[in-house]
Amino acid sequence: MTDEVTRRLVHMTGTAVPLAYLFGPDLVTWRVVQVFLTVALVAVVGLEYVRLSVGLDWAIYDRLTREYEQDNPAGYALYIVGMAAVAGAVELGLPTAVAVASMFMLAIGDPISGLLGSTEAGNVKQAWVLLVMFGVCTLLAAPFVPTGAAVLGGVAATFAGGVKPVVAGYVVDDNFSIPVFSTAAMWAAVVVG
Repeated sequence: MTDEVTRRLVHMTGTAVPLAYLFGPDLVTWRVVQVFLTVALVAVVGLEYVRLSVGLDWAIYDRLTREYEQDNPAGYALYIVGMAAVAGAVELGLPTAVAVASMFMLAIGDPISGLLGSTEAGNVKQAWVLLVMFGVCTLLAAPFVPTGAAVLGGVAATFAGGVKPVVAGYVVDDNFSIPVFSTAAMWAAVVVG
C-alpha cells in the first residue's frame, strides 16, 4: 500500500470521534469527546515538540508525514488541533451538529479529494477535484445543518482543502483549516439563518 493511501486511511479513522458521539450519546457525551480530544491534543503537542526540537525519528513519521512537514508541525498534529478547536467551540455556543459536520468534512472529504488529485503548480488542486470535494463535504453536512449552512460549509472546506498557502515559511495545512473554516461558515449561516 502506498504511503499516500496509508495516510488517507489513517485520516479517515477520525470519523470514529463523531460516530461515537452520534451512535452512543449515553456513553459518549460531547464532554467525553472534548476530554478525548484534549488528551489527544496534549499528546500530539508533546510528540511534535520532541520530534521538532530533539529529533524523534520514528519510522512512522517517514511514512505518514510529507516533505514540507519535516521541519514544521505535522498534519496529524494539526488534525487534532483543528478537531479539538471545533469540539471546544461548543462551549462558546457552537451547535454540536455543526461541529460533527465539520469533523466529517475533515475525516472523509479531505482524504477523498487527496486521493483524487494532487496540487498543481501554485498549490491549488484541479477544478474537478475541488468540485468533488465541495459535493462530498456539502452532502456530509446536509444531515446535520440547514441546506444553506451545508453549502457554505462545503465552500469553506473546499477552499481550505484546495489551497495551501505558505505564511512566513510555514504551510497552512488543511488538516487545521478545513474544520476551522467550515465550522466558521456553517456557524455564521446557522446564526444568520
